[in-house]
Amino acid sequence: MDTEVLDLPLSRTANERLHALIPGGAHTYAKGDDQYPENLAPVISHGSGAHVWDVDGNRYIEYGSGLRSVSLGHAHPRVIEAVRRELGRGSNFVRPSIVEVEAAERFLATVPTAEMVKFAKNGSDATSAAVRLARAATGRSRVALCSDHPFFSVDDWFIGTTPMSAGIPSTTTELIASFPYGDLAATEEMLARYPDEIACLILEPATHTEPPPGYLAGLRQLADRHGCVLIFDEMITGFRWSEAGAQGLYGVVPDLSTFGKALGNGFAVSALAGRRDLMERGGLRDTTGDRVFLLSTTHGAETHSLAAAMAVQSTYVEEGITARLHTLGERLAAGVRDAAEAMGVGDHVVVRGRASNLVFATLDENLQPSQQYRTLFLRRLLAGGVLAPSFVVSSALDDEDIDRTVDVVAQACAVYRKALDAADPTPWLAGRAVKPVFRRLA
Repeated sequence: MDTEVLDLPLSRTANERLHALIPGGAHTYAKGDDQYPENLAPVISHGSGAHVWDVDGNRYIEYGSGLRSVSLGHAHPRVIEAVRRELGRGSNFVRPSIVEVEAAERFLATVPTAEMVKFAKNGSDATSAAVRLARAATGRSRVALCSDHPFFSVDDWFIGTTPMSAGIPSTTTELIASFPYGDLAATEEMLARYPDEIACLILEPATHTEPPPGYLAGLRQLADRHGCVLIFDEMITGFRWSEAGAQGLYGVVPDLSTFGKALGNGFAVSALAGRRDLMERGGLRDTTGDRVFLLSTTHGAETHSLAAAMAVQSTYVEEGITARLHTLGERLAAGVRDAAEAMGVGDHVVVRGRASNLVFATLDENLQPSQQYRTLFLRRLLAGGVLAPSFVVSSALDDEDIDRTVDVVAQACAVYRKALDAADPTPWLAGRAVKPVFRRLA
């Protein structure tokens, strides 16, 4: 019954090679082939702008580029040129490079709510350093994380709270509390339940929903009242919400914040930023207390990635990239919603989130989230040349890309309607359903 023509023999072979050598077949679980329909997990050859090509020679319009990291599009000229200028000058030295201070100055000019910054290579290192710093500054051990946000770190303090907690001592997660997003009363109740125990509140300031009016300011007041550190995980919101992140958009300043994803346009760079008095506890100038082993990474200040980060920030500010992301996302969201409505599945294929960070939900005949219907939808998108684990846009997309995507979505929604009428999507799956990232068993 599933009649689309898409065969990926070279990708299938490459996936077999990947699984033979790399646990999970990818270096990020969200890129695993279990996230895609069976035998339809393309292995990428190269990318340019908003398009990627797989090893079988198929071209796709790509969304969610690099798990939201490539927000300017692949091989962006300004970024590549900035990196190229550094290539012949060396990448790592026994002492700091002048590029490190230039990158710090550029970052703090872009995110003026922070007073100091330290760079690393991935988001997990930055968020874990923020938690460590909060514990040291407060003398408290318990961490409160937002239970509605899917990911903070690969480190034990967070992964121990997920279904993939194998290998993590229960004593680690006994020090974790949680609070729901948008509910100040529940957060205050949690803080009262652990008086003088909570070192920090860590959350994404916004995700697929906007913060309720006064919510972030209310969290700021709760953190101050209870003597804990407020940490914003801006891995996703950084640059996509505004050049200065969600804190710049909503006007609420955290004590510490972490950035990554869009910061390097695919180059490996992340940042921990925040108040000087906190950050200096990991430096050499604070002589009042025990030193904090904050961030110390051999490759954290590798010059090529810092050059990329500076070029990204300049491009965002000078070319109005955040506004462009919103414009593109609004056009895409409107088109997808119209297409789904026209095909009679407007209540089942649902676009959510800020225009610059769109995701979609696939709901079954009972309006419940369905991995089977997600599989059906992804199969049809791939067959139409759209690689879209989400609808997160890059600025490299153009109107033609958006229009083509909407056409493919309309075709997918027509099949979706047939499956709903049959109350069984199985005949359209051609294999197992896609799976959630966090699960206890493979």
